Amino acid sequence: MLKTIPSILSPELLKILMEMGHGDELVIGDGNFPAASMNDRVVRLDGHNVCDILTAILQLFPLDTYSENTFLMQKVPGDTVETPIWAEYEKICKAGDPGFKGFGYVERFAFYEQSKKAYAVVATGESALYANIILKKGVVVA
Repeated sequence: MLKTIPSILSPELLKILMEMGHGDELVIGDGNFPAASMNDRVVRLDGHNVCDILTAILQLFPLDTYSENTFLMQKVPGDTVETPIWAEYEKICKAGDPGFKGFGYVERFAFYEQSKKAYAVVATGESALYANIILKKGVVVA
């Protein structure tokens, strides 16, 4: 155990966050997200929801200030499912990083392609639909 590091962040995820450089992307996928087929670097945080994981990550992870820095999977046209979790994500991102620029919405299959190029994917137990989010890492300014 270490002080001030959220206990929800596993040693494996902390290592990945440290390895990531400016512009690298991290996917946090909901329970339906096909994490293992999207990326070779998958961290499993089953049993945890995305809001708690996102809050913890943003305590350590700077968002990119030079480009779009957060992306959501766009709903499939015609899908009437509600996405109240997006409002929660917005609150968390605004509170977690002053560099948050709002969300870019990425079509479902384009989101999958972006996920394949991401540095890593965090697989969660999140049950909300369309609860996938991509974070683009920025720089730590001393």
